[in-house]
Formats: sequence, C-alpha cells, structure tokens
Amino acid sequence: MKKNDLKLLDCTLRDGGYVNEWKWGYHNARAIIRFLTKAEVDFVEVGFLRNVDVYNEDITVCNTIEELNRLLPEKKGKTRYSAMAMRSNYDINKLTPYSGKGIEMIRITAHDYDIEEGMDFAREVKRKGYKLSINPINIMGYSDERILWIIEQVNEIQPYQFSIVDTFGSMKRRDLDRIVSLVDNNLDKNIRVALHLHENMSLSCCLAQQFVDKHLNRPIAIDGSLLGMGRIPGNLPIELIADYLNDYTDSTYDIDYLMDAIQEYIEPIKGKSEWGYTPAYFLSARFNLHRNYAEYYLEKGDLSNRDINHILAAFDREKASTFDREYAENKYQAYKNNIIDDNETVTRLKESLKNKKILLMAPGGSIKENKTDILTFIEINDPVIISINFVPEDYHVDFAFFSNAKRFVQSADTYCQIITTSNINTDKNTIRLNYNSLASAFDQGYNSYIMALKLLRRLGIESVYVAGADGYTDGKKNYYKSSLKSSRGCDKNYNLSVNSAIKKIGVDVIYITESAYK
Repeated sequence: MKKNDLKLLDCTLRDGGYVNEWKWGYHNARAIIRFLTKAEVDFVEVGFLRNVDVYNEDITVCNTIEELNRLLPEKKGKTRYSAMAMRSNYDINKLTPYSGKGIEMIRITAHDYDIEEGMDFAREVKRKGYKLSINPINIMGYSDERILWIIEQVNEIQPYQFSIVDTFGSMKRRDLDRIVSLVDNNLDKNIRVALHLHENMSLSCCLAQQFVDKHLNRPIAIDGSLLGMGRIPGNLPIELIADYLNDYTDSTYDIDYLMDAIQEYIEPIKGKSEWGYTPAYFLSARFNLHRNYAEYYLEKGDLSNRDINHILAAFDREKASTFDREYAENKYQAYKNNIIDDNETVTRLKESLKNKKILLMAPGGSIKENKTDILTFIEINDPVIISINFVPEDYHVDFAFFSNAKRFVQSADTYCQIITTSNINTDKNTIRLNYNSLASAFDQGYNSYIMALKLLRRLGIESVYVAGADGYTDGKKNYYKSSLKSSRGCDKNYNLSVNSAIKKIGVDVIYITESAYK
C-alpha cells in the first residue's frame, strides 16, 4: 500500500480528554502536538468544538476554531490538524470559514436519534471550506438498511472522509468484515474510509491490522491515541498501529517521538486514572450498550461480573445507545430484589442460635491486629461466630453471611455454613434469606454489617458481640485483606449514619475491637 493511500490520525487531546476532563494545560498540549508532528502522524486532532461559556487555554474544548488554532506549532511539516464537533452540543454558526491555514479538517458526529440533523450539520461544515469527516456514533447499532441510507447521504455530500466508529467497543472480526464490505461496496471510491476502535474486548489493534490488510482500493485512515488513552476502557494505541504500518506498508512514522510523548505526558496520567481492558466494559460491549451502564454498576460495589452480565443481558434494546440512569437503577433493584419466602429458613436459624452468644466478625483490620485478644474472648465465651462477606483464615467461624455477590465468589468454597441473601445466584446449598427484608435498614444504600444486625434482630437476638467493624477514618477503612477493599467512598457522616441505623434496629452491640461506629 502506498503511504499516500493511508492516513493515521491521533485523537489523544480530544478522546483522551475524557480521562482528565481535557485539562492538559496549554504548554503540555502544545508539546504533545509537537511530538506527534515530529513523529509525522498525518492528522492530529487538537480538541473539541463545543458550546462553552469561557475560553480556557489549558482545556482542549473550545467555542471557536481560532481558540484551538492557538495550540498549533509554527512548523507543521507533513502533519495536518483536525477538530471534532457534535451536532447536539455545538452551534455551527460559531465556526468561521476555513482560512487556508490552521485546523483544516472538522470531524462531525451525531447519534442515531439525530443523524438526519447531523447530515445538515455536515453540509454546513463542508460549505465553510473544511475537509469534512462524517463519523456516525455507534455504527454497530445500525441495521444494514440504515447504514445504506447513511451512505447515500454521504455520497451526496461528498466529504473527505467517512468513519466507521465502534463507539461501544463491541466489534469483532466478522463484524468488521461485514461493515467494511457494506461501506466499501456502496461508498463512492474517492471518499476515504476511516476506522475508530475502542478497547472493550482488547481487539482494537487486531482489528486495525485486519482493516489495513484488506488492501481496499480506496484511501483509508485509522484513529489512535497515545498509550490508548481515552474514555475507559480506552482506544487503539497509536504507537502499536504505527509500528505495524511501518513494518507492512511504506509508512515511516517515528516511533521514538511517540514513546517520548507517552513517557513525558501520558504515563503520569495513567498512574492516577487507569484505562484499558476490564471485564465490565467487555460486558457492555458484548451487548452493544452505552459504557455508562458498566460504570454505573461498577460503582454499586456489590455486583460481581456475573451479576453485571445477567443484568445487561436483560436490557431493552431501545435503551442501548443512550444512558438512562433511572432505567439502570430499576434494573439493578429488580435484580437485587429477588423476593423469596424465607419464613421457614428464619425459624430454623432462630432455633439453632437460641440462647447462644453471638460474635459478628466484620473484615476490618482490627481482627488481625487484635487476634490474641479475640481468640481469648472466643475461648472464654464459646460464641457462635458469624463472619460478614468473607471467611477469615485465622478464625474458625460457624456461619458466613453473604449479601455481596463479589465477596461470595471470592469465598464460596469454604468449610462453614453459608447464609446468602436472595440477590446472590448460586447452585450451592446455602441458607437463603430475602434480600428486601434486610437491605432497607440503611438510608445510605448497601451495608452488609447493618443487614447482618437486622437479620439477628429478626432472629430474636437482643445483644451481639462485634469484632472488625472498624468504621471509616478520613473516608478510608483498613481491611483484614486487601482483596476485601470496597470501591465505595464514604464521607465524614457515614459512621454517624451507621450508628443511627444500629440504634433503630434495636440490637445491643458490644464491640470487642475499636470501632468508629460507637
């Protein structure tokens, strides 16, 4: 393939900005552009055109093309520059006609629900003299018939480029073959076909290579970003595809400058905010759903990957392309609130704990720090020990209470009797209790300690000894094991809320280790 037939576009400053809210800093942004220019990347996307109130030179989101142009270097060499605008959040009247210098390509994007208006938006960009790239969001969400309609519009507009955008990272090899074939056979041959990929399934580099190796009889382009930086889970790493193009085409991208830019400006960011493949984002891609659904369920903190898989599998396709928080919450509650009749189970538990001292063991770091004292207490009092969402290695417990599916998966193979709430799906022989009757005990959402106390109250237990319920100090908690850490953030009022909930339950709690819940 001749180099003139292929273009490589870097979108770090635009797509990567989802990670740092586009707060690159004026001088850092200019430096990144310089490195990419020295690497002879064909196009560098400088940022977003959006309706913003005030210009901030340190942010790569601007009202006008002139503001973005301030970031460009004096010497551009072979590199050209672009910006992106979304139809729904940019007033096209703010875009001045192309002056013959500066940013020369505008990539426009639109959702499936406003794609018709997006075509009018595209026509106006072209009328103003810019190279036009039409990038419909989530091509995997369109039927073949609808894709053909889009191509008809594109052929009429005659842009510089049309982009296949795998917004939700759900594209697999055969999907790529099908869509590229559909586009290539129907799009005018003079229009460049570009590919924009995401890392939900860790397939971006593989798919990009396959796209190149098709040797389409037309100009093509590929998007990437430094180190794959982008809205989690990220994009195609530009350095990887650049290296492949150097090896198998006559491209001559200077990898050293890409490595320099990554080391100086990107790796420090990744140390603070990770992006890359994670199972939850694979699941959102698997069902071609907006990635915010995966994020929403990850933030819950009490769902396993298996749970997220089952919830997303039941989604209405009409809710796929745009995140609906209320719908997501309803699906979460419906999944959690598996109502079962547990009266017989409660009766059996009540009988087995009758007239026994109870020691609840939570996974706080104090059960490791105070091991000797706790073992002495156990030897003297001979309590029934119930652990909460874990099974300790240093103590022999009688029951393990699980209301968190993630913790259950970690500890399901154990010697003791297991109590599970009905939100946990398992084929193991466990003592099952209704989730609903326990979860409503706390006004700040899910709290396994509160649920365990409410269960004991339901069993007629009036007082209980507690170890390891350490509480949160400065929003943090020391855990018995690092694998038990919760992603939940807690403010200074959290401990007070727990204490208040305990009082409402009416169980007399006697702490044998220090606790901020006192």
